Amino acid sequence: MTLRLAHLSDIHFGGENQAAVAAAGERLRTGGFDLTVISGDLTRYAEVSEFEAAAAWLRDVPEPRLVTPGNHDAPYLAWAERIFAPFRRYERLVGPAPWQSWRAGGVAVRGINTARGAQPRLNWSKGQISVRQARAAAEWFEPGDGLRIVVVHHPLIEMIGGPMTARVWGGEKAAGLFCEARVDLVLSGHIHAPFAWPYPHGDQRTYAVGAGTLSVRERGVPPGYNEVEVEDGCIRVTALAWTGSKYEPYRTWALDRRAQD
Repeated sequence: MTLRLAHLSDIHFGGENQAAVAAAGERLRTGGFDLTVISGDLTRYAEVSEFEAAAAWLRDVPEPRLVTPGNHDAPYLAWAERIFAPFRRYERLVGPAPWQSWRAGGVAVRGINTARGAQPRLNWSKGQISVRQARAAAEWFEPGDGLRIVVVHHPLIEMIGGPMTARVWGGEKAAGLFCEARVDLVLSGHIHAPFAWPYPHGDQRTYAVGAGTLSVRERGVPPGYNEVEVEDGCIRVTALAWTGSKYEPYRTWALDRRAQD
């Protein structure tokens, strides 16, 4: 099985790095990717104009693509809408918010919304994933799915040494369920820094993979995104960094896949 996947996150239209976003779009159009994944935070404040800019950019991204929302995709200033209809703008201009899916050629990808408009803690930017969400995703995979990928915005388990926290309620439980379901990759964003490491559950062949940001909100890492290549027993994740004029490899991880039954 082979796969070439582009994984972008945290573009933050309204506060995007315009040159990096334009160059990423060109790479997506010419790179021959099997799938493009964007793991949330398309916008800065979820303003309609920001969603319109994001939608226009997405129209030029070759299909297939899978996009899931992030915490910045719920209105920042329209409080009533944020509380009662947090992803109405997202769904009108981008696509479905609760979950998304793609399946082809033995590869299955399931997107899950870990963002909330409001929640019973002071920092609403942090993530949540319910047992119901995690189980529905785990049960969605089929026996013939040779490569299983979950997409969320918030890292389910904290990145060691990361520049910020996600503190996902239900994250540890969900990570365990995905390991039991033999998920290969859990793609995320939110912290604006790339990483790849195995969950400490089961056979430790379920990997958390985070992409950086294409915004001007850098957290010690240049703007960038990930390219993922899968061949037989290996998954190679390359984080690309924007130098101001081109993308160059920033870091590469070689991940062992579990043996297929």
